Amino acid sequence: MNGLRRTATCAAVTVTLLGGITTTAFAAPAAQPGADPLAQPVPTGNARPYERLIVGYKSSATEARSDTAAADDAKTKGAKAGRTLKLDRRLATGAAVVDLGGTTTAGDAARTIEEFRADPDVAYVEPDLLMQPMADPNDTEYAKQWDLYEATAGMNVPSAWGTSTGSGVTVAVIDTGYVAHSDLAGKTVAGYDFVSDAARARDGGGRDSDASDNGDWMKRGDCGTDSLGQPVPPADQNSSWHGTHVAGTIAASTNNGKGVAGIAYDAKIQPIRVLAQCGGSTSDIADAIVWASGGTVPGVPANATPAKVINMSLGGQSACSSTYQNAINTAVGRGTTVVVAAGNSNADISGFTPASCNNVVAVAASSREGNRSYYSNYGAKVDIAAPGGETRRGTVSTPQNGILSTLNTGTTTPGSETYTPYQGTSMAAPHIAGLAALVLAKNSALTPAQVETLIKNNARPLAGTCTGGCGAGLADAAKTVAAAGGGTTPPVGGTFENTTDVQIPDNGAAVTSSITVTGRTGNAPTALKVGVDVKHTYRGDLVIDLIAPDGTAYRLKGSSNDSADDVTTTYTVNASSEVANGTWKLRLQDVAAVDTGYLNSWNLVF
Repeated sequence: MNGLRRTATCAAVTVTLLGGITTTAFAAPAAQPGADPLAQPVPTGNARPYERLIVGYKSSATEARSDTAAADDAKTKGAKAGRTLKLDRRLATGAAVVDLGGTTTAGDAARTIEEFRADPDVAYVEPDLLMQPMADPNDTEYAKQWDLYEATAGMNVPSAWGTSTGSGVTVAVIDTGYVAHSDLAGKTVAGYDFVSDAARARDGGGRDSDASDNGDWMKRGDCGTDSLGQPVPPADQNSSWHGTHVAGTIAASTNNGKGVAGIAYDAKIQPIRVLAQCGGSTSDIADAIVWASGGTVPGVPANATPAKVINMSLGGQSACSSTYQNAINTAVGRGTTVVVAAGNSNADISGFTPASCNNVVAVAASSREGNRSYYSNYGAKVDIAAPGGETRRGTVSTPQNGILSTLNTGTTTPGSETYTPYQGTSMAAPHIAGLAALVLAKNSALTPAQVETLIKNNARPLAGTCTGGCGAGLADAAKTVAAAGGGTTPPVGGTFENTTDVQIPDNGAAVTSSITVTGRTGNAPTALKVGVDVKHTYRGDLVIDLIAPDGTAYRLKGSSNDSADDVTTTYTVNASSEVANGTWKLRLQDVAAVDTGYLNSWNLVF
């Protein structure tokens, strides 16, 4: 490649990096009760100022093992960028959280990010983004739980209760924490508060063992200003008590003569607080994922009751980051099923994190009529749909079509307990987390991949329509739980993955990475999912093929003038003519000079 293109490329890469991350980094703030999520202002890239970066060093780097070296590296790079940087802490995944020395806009942080990116010992650098709850609350009004039993769009939950009620399974709710409610009394195990920012936590300190929800209310402008100088949020917002609403859908007491019924009403809830004023940071959420699944987090006591299921009804706009993917991989590796809300932007899920990450069960929302809810995200990376409700139709309030669950009347700090219908993919995700708990109570030996495959294999078509893709369809609890003990239980290894790094030579010969598939019967599916995570500058240089066991090549990506960095996506291949079992290969070739990179991981989902 000639020098002229590379000169242009350098500028393009800088713009794409910051634009690709910051322009889509934040979900819109939670709407006021009764608001239409589509009517919320679309945030710009600088909607919330940066305070920290997450830096992942390559395993061979001294900084990956030594806090002193990482601190010195931050100080050196800060001096070059004209900022005072310091090492804040080490994540459970090994990455370093670097304090930027005060709040700054995305543009001002660009030079600092580029200093880290230029270091060959740095695997990745990402802003420590704030995530937002993915729900849209509405006014209190009691309504029957159509989402559990109605024939048109309910999840057929009561028919599963004769077989499983979730006993013996702990579900971690990584959210705003927990506010006491009698319909959840005795249903919780010890959680943790991972909010490291004491001011936003509103509890007088940073991380601690009290996962109580102290309220996520915000005054206009509490979270800074956007790129146009407008306050964030644009108007005062009340506390959502979001985590308590999610917890009630999963495990509210049932047959107790009051309130609502939980899907897995004999399961336990582990409340983990990561969302507070202005949302929650990626670094706090990543540590929470690791801890919830039984992993070790520096400075945090061991989790005495690790969760078999994690629910994350939260997210933001950006592709899946390395920080999230690393944390999720460790959780799944310990046998924890991770369920994530798809998002409420009526957009393709591929642009949202952690919903677009691999190894999660991504959940879209459906309405009482059996359609994709108008706000729900969609796309090839959605795994399943579940009731999320619609509490408004234009200007008409329809609370009876929302998802009723446990809540609190407090506008800022906790008031009295109540029940309120909400809508959102935040409400859909706990339906699937509850179903996962029912499945694991029936058969505790199932892996996360098997749980996901069971849910998808036993779904039924939506009664209405889903433009853009809603995964396998609407989850069916009774059918799924019945299959968990045999019958349609998926073979071991519904998801096959290779996480060994493979260097890709610059403008050189093709390299391959192999996955051996076993335990399948017959041919591969017509929609074989091929997840690819490649770290490479100027991704247009790359050609990527999937090679079937018989040697047939399926082109996933050709070369182009795409100057953006990295390939983190899932391709769909019609592999129905190929025998499933055998050795599959991913072949990668860099066909132009200058830019380099490596294959981080890839997977096959049958």
